[in-house]
Amino acid sequence: MAEIIQKDGTWVFDGDALRLTPGRDKNVGLLRKTLGELAVPLHSLAGVSFEQGRKSGRLRLRLRDGADPLLQATGGKLAEGDDPYVLNVESDRYGVAEYFVDEVRNALLLDEVPSGAVDRYLLPGPAVPLSVSAGDGTATFDGEHVRLEWNWKTEDAKAAAGPRSLAVADLASVEWHPAVGLENGYLRFGVRHAPTKAPPKYDPNSVELWGFKKDPLMALVAAAVQARLPHPAAPAADVPARSPKELTAPDNTPPAEHDHDAQLRRLRELGELHRSGVLTDEEFALAKQAVLRRM
Repeated sequence: MAEIIQKDGTWVFDGDALRLTPGRDKNVGLLRKTLGELAVPLHSLAGVSFEQGRKSGRLRLRLRDGADPLLQATGGKLAEGDDPYVLNVESDRYGVAEYFVDEVRNALLLDEVPSGAVDRYLLPGPAVPLSVSAGDGTATFDGEHVRLEWNWKTEDAKAAAGPRSLAVADLASVEWHPAVGLENGYLRFGVRHAPTKAPPKYDPNSVELWGFKKDPLMALVAAAVQARLPHPAAPAADVPARSPKELTAPDNTPPAEHDHDAQLRRLRELGELHRSGVLTDEEFALAKQAVLRRM
């Protein structure tokens, strides 16, 4: 077992997983403190490094692409104080940090853990229920529905429709972005079949963030939702099959958004349904003609 204890936090490695516990130092961000202890399986790691500095150094874990819903939802935009995979190390503990790195690297080699991307989440994401108030609203997530409620600072046009309740099954994406300089941040939910280009200030599926202390906590809501959405790299077999009604329904998506390969796949799906008897000859002919016209 390897262990390093710092004001910034404590990291423990037992051979199978790392336990990352945030410290109480003023440099530890609110997100890390709220997230609490984090268990990181060895097979979710792509690598570990130690960067020395004059007065302090940093231990840094690198996770395999797609392994963590928090990193997936935040897109590498977390501030260093909120990043749970970075530990500040005092200069008198450099030897311990280097030993820690050697132990983790040796375990990765012995277990032959690949460093490539994964097609499923290897960490569970933040626990639910979650409720965070920041910016112009409150986001609450119970594992199945996201509820957005507005405050007195919300734009009238956005607040007029009242609170929003979004089922996970209706969500196509979730994204968190911090406020940077004069640009406000946001927590945005992409709803299936309802794309919008409205800025977060007016988008009823977004919470606008202004760079205050609680903004990073909205990233926890984003991560908890992300963990329950289909993985972006999941094999096609993991994607729910469309019903015959969905396949034969008129397709109103602008042609520019289609490509030739997508149309060919649609024809193959229709052919399989026709051969299995799900679609009648007439239904198959009509659906096939609709696809061919778009090619």
